[in-house]
Amino acid sequence: MNLLLIGGGRFVGHHLLEAALAAGHAVTVFSRGQSRSAWPAGVEVRVGDRRSELSALRQGQWDAVLDCCAYLPGEVTQLAQALDGRAARYVLISSVSAYASFAQPNDEDSPLGSLAADDPDLLSGTVNGRSYGPLKAMAEAAALQAWGADACLRIRPGLVIGPQDPTQRFTYWPVRLARAQAGEPVLAPGRPDTPVQWIDARDLAAFTLQALIDGRQGAVNVHTGGDELRLGTVLDEMAAALQRQPRWVWVPDEALQAAGVTPWSELPLWLPAQGEYAHFMRNRNARARAWGLRTRPVAETARDILAWWQALPAAQQVFDKAGLAPARERELLAALT
Repeated sequence: MNLLLIGGGRFVGHHLLEAALAAGHAVTVFSRGQSRSAWPAGVEVRVGDRRSELSALRQGQWDAVLDCCAYLPGEVTQLAQALDGRAARYVLISSVSAYASFAQPNDEDSPLGSLAADDPDLLSGTVNGRSYGPLKAMAEAAALQAWGADACLRIRPGLVIGPQDPTQRFTYWPVRLARAQAGEPVLAPGRPDTPVQWIDARDLAAFTLQALIDGRQGAVNVHTGGDELRLGTVLDEMAAALQRQPRWVWVPDEALQAAGVTPWSELPLWLPAQGEYAHFMRNRNARARAWGLRTRPVAETARDILAWWQALPAAQQVFDKAGLAPARERELLAALT
């Protein structure tokens, strides 16, 4: 296939590009050129900013667009206008965050979020914790309007993990375990039987390309099963894969909240059982499994993440976006156990 990849320089886009090339597809990348300057041989690169300058896309024709960096509905609409019918199909990497509520597990037919027409974040194009999900839902609606339901595939991944992840969210755990001494206390959040859910970016890329080849359309949740993985088992499997034997210290939600620990970011994978996101990692994936989704073992992902992180320059190994600093963890362990 002849593919147009919007993005491609970071994380999900990086793995989509690698998978597409490995499968023998021709790829044109449209990128600002800020996160990557060197590209694999054979990739056609067109430089531009999707929010302000799309002239680089005035020429060419593609079998499909893979859009991994659309955050605003206007971005989707403007891209469709710039291509003017010169792309047969459109694949949007959306998110399970598009759902309106996580009071219950969601499937693809669950209600989606939205913002009012006069919402300041919508008007200003501001993407933050409050607006991210609804804006993804509105981007999906814009895609359907621009390309039509028959030509549009909406991929809704859960937490995306793996090598190249710039968010540091999941990376915290294999790196934390790698420096744990035998018997060292390691703070673990909540309960060991808490369900967790994610998708390795490489599995996401493989699934997306296969779904495109198979002519799939509509929306699909792409992640492990809602009750497939439990936090305690996952942490044990990671520790075993990295040949570490920590002493897990499980601290209840209430104690962590009282101590001011920030869920999800300061302590990755932790979402309080009683809260707005109680079922964020319990969404249903039956459609994706029926379409052939395969997910790799957590041990493999953990080893690969650690190897990637260890190869980074020292300046990029600082956890400044997610994770507990060592001193903060020691403080919490002393105060809460």
